[in-house]
Amino acid sequence: MTAAPSPFLIVAIDGGAASGKSSSSRIISERFNLLHVDTGSFYRALTAGMLRAGASPTDLPTVQAALAALRLGTRVTGRSAEMEIDGRPVGDDIRSRAVNDHVSHFAAIPELRAALLAYQRGQADVARAHGFRGLVMEGRDIGSVIFPDADFRFFLHADPAERARRRANEGQHDSIVERDRLDSSRKTAPLACPVGAISIDTTHVTLPQVVEQMATAIATKLAAP
Repeated sequence: MTAAPSPFLIVAIDGGAASGKSSSSRIISERFNLLHVDTGSFYRALTAGMLRAGASPTDLPTVQAALAALRLGTRVTGRSAEMEIDGRPVGDDIRSRAVNDHVSHFAAIPELRAALLAYQRGQADVARAHGFRGLVMEGRDIGSVIFPDADFRFFLHADPAERARRRANEGQHDSIVERDRLDSSRKTAPLACPVGAISIDTTHVTLPQVVEQMATAIATKLAAP
């Protein structure tokens, strides 16, 4: 008897800055052979592109003009999907202070989010094409907007002071409280724990403990008849 093919898995991991999304997502991708997709890097890449084009988040026509001129693609490196703009990978400037200061403002623009919607959902096809069992996508609206029917939805959160400390240890300057305010109060796809998602407070637990909680939930469901 031929064994049934393994189901294609979609794991959504949402949360604010420095809540542990990226580190846990990478480990989950390795454990279950999933393509890792960091949508935060997508918004950072577009923000860098907007700034290079001279667009302003308060001037919608300049944003629309810049978006119309961009050609988005995907490059898979190892287990990670990386955005390409006009056939070129994005550079280190997506982690710059300027991008940090502007990314939440650009991400709040409905037209920019709409331009990324199909691209983000298309990462499932990228994962299939490269032979992955599924994908794990991290961001702020994955379980609520991008993949509301994902097989697994997690929401990570932690005390703002702890998240600021983590950012500082990474050598990054990030206004955690201000980004939380902007991301949570925007009208389009605000940062919030999706109904039915598994909420995990990462303030006082280790990364392996966070990963184990998610991995156990995934493995338990996969083992169910």
